Amino acid sequence: MSTEPELDSLLVEQRAYYQALAPDYLSQGLDRPGGGELAEALEGFQPAGSVLELACGPGVWTSALLRHATDVTAVDASTEMLAIAAARITSSRVRFIQADLFAWRPDRRYDAVFMGFWISHVPAERFASFWSLVADCLKPEGCVFFCDDAYRTEDELIEGPGSSTILRHAPDGTAYRLVKVPHRPAGLESQLRQLGWHITVHPTAGPFYWGAGERAPDM
Repeated sequence: MSTEPELDSLLVEQRAYYQALAPDYLSQGLDRPGGGELAEALEGFQPAGSVLELACGPGVWTSALLRHATDVTAVDASTEMLAIAAARITSSRVRFIQADLFAWRPDRRYDAVFMGFWISHVPAERFASFWSLVADCLKPEGCVFFCDDAYRTEDELIEGPGSSTILRHAPDGTAYRLVKVPHRPAGLESQLRQLGWHITVHPTAGPFYWGAGERAPDM
């Protein structure tokens, strides 16, 4: 386990990586089998009402959420990512918020929370507290949908395959450490169940997975 100062330093690098990646993010898609299943699963989920999107990045998923949502609040730590998202999505039904998700607290509750490719970047030490935040964001009958991948290359594993700390390079070649937890659907579902969530996590044909469900009634 990392100490808090070490973890804070790692998360600062993670934010810096995505700030540096922002101009090229849309060309960095992971071309692996199973990716198309994620969009199909979200369309089937149909998140309606007021939807909160955590770690929205450049708004890749925001437009899809607007197909069913009354309004979307999209939060991200990177001003660079949010600028791209706001330029791409000009709907008055979207509110963008710049905030560190490990420090941010909601000013209202939502019918649904969506997270695209974020769960794997939450350190194990912050996993429980992060899901406590998700619970605080939801109305009593609210639901959750997330999608992600467990893809890591051997070159990224600077501390070995047992560590969730990896090394990635921005387009200019600068190296950054960041968190990439290689969740497996069954294990992730079990972790969430222990925290009081009723979420089913589905594998796809490739490294991707998606999950949907709600919190337990007594949370």
